[in-house]
Amino acid sequence: MVAMSGGVDSSVAAVMLHEQGYEVIGLTMKTWDYASSGSSSKETGCCSLDSINDARALAVSFGFPHYILDIRGEFGDSVIDNFVDEYLAGRTPNPCVLCNTYIKWEALLKRANKLDCEFIATGHYANIRQQENGRYVISKGRDTHKDQSYVLWGVSQENLARTQFPLGSYTKSEIRQMAAEMGQLELASKSESYEICFVPDNDYRAFLRHRVEDIDDRIGPGNFILTDGTVVGQHQGYPYYTVGQRKGLGIALGRPVFVTKIMPESNTVVLGDEHELQSREAYVKDVNLVKYAAIDQPMEAVTKIRYKDAGMNSTIVQQDGKMKVEFHHAVKGIAPGQSAVFYEGDDLLGGGFLI
Repeated sequence: MVAMSGGVDSSVAAVMLHEQGYEVIGLTMKTWDYASSGSSSKETGCCSLDSINDARALAVSFGFPHYILDIRGEFGDSVIDNFVDEYLAGRTPNPCVLCNTYIKWEALLKRANKLDCEFIATGHYANIRQQENGRYVISKGRDTHKDQSYVLWGVSQENLARTQFPLGSYTKSEIRQMAAEMGQLELASKSESYEICFVPDNDYRAFLRHRVEDIDDRIGPGNFILTDGTVVGQHQGYPYYTVGQRKGLGIALGRPVFVTKIMPESNTVVLGDEHELQSREAYVKDVNLVKYAAIDQPMEAVTKIRYKDAGMNSTIVQQDGKMKVEFHHAVKGIAPGQSAVFYEGDDLLGGGFLI
């Protein structure tokens, strides 16, 4: 069972496996529709009708079955409701991680079982192997610019045991070339979308207003304050801001300032200088470990606190159900709600949500 979004990566993954002799079944998941987001933009990306049709046309042309699975209900309950709840709690959500953990793998495996598929495969740029201790380990993809191991930390061992990543040893340019050699010239040049699939115009504030109709009445404007408590202006409502934000604050203090803290209980947004975003310590909840069953002794690891982050040398140890992270040098912009992901070399140790 191959998850096919209609993009070049998952399409080439499906054809590669088909040509290797696997009996392939393509599955495209309908997770969202733009009408529900209040967007006037033309549908693009993985949930659009065009993408679904592209996936089906490719499957037909190579002679393997293709199905469409409508999981909008599950997606809304697990991913979108969490997205809204996190912003209302003053945190910055990580919807792609939740989608992979609770929606895509579960939905794929449920349908794979019904169709007697032994494995599931996706177009992620990552690698997977089984260690001598029996655990399945995700490691970084060969293409360092496209590596997607960061968003896979939540996938369980049970699900990894049946997962394949055919693109892990390839670069994006090689995959585009392979698509062209397959005669799929339009697919080979297809652009990528970096937006959240259910926020098509990348305006999460408008999405929140559409999803929570009375949000502005319930929350309303509040105070911008400095670290010492000095009120320096008014903001539109705390859910519209994220830790580390500098642009779009609508306030001029004669120097660059950043959001350093969000206090939902008082509808207050704290501003500070860049150095006030620096921290040497973080705590992580809802930890899922991949390479080892436990990390109950201090261990050296590289910790990434955002997808495009290069990572920072750190010492990690599990304490009271959480992971304590001590960075060897200060890091900037630890945003509650985002993922912290731990690496040993190229291997994914695990990850969780910053608190």
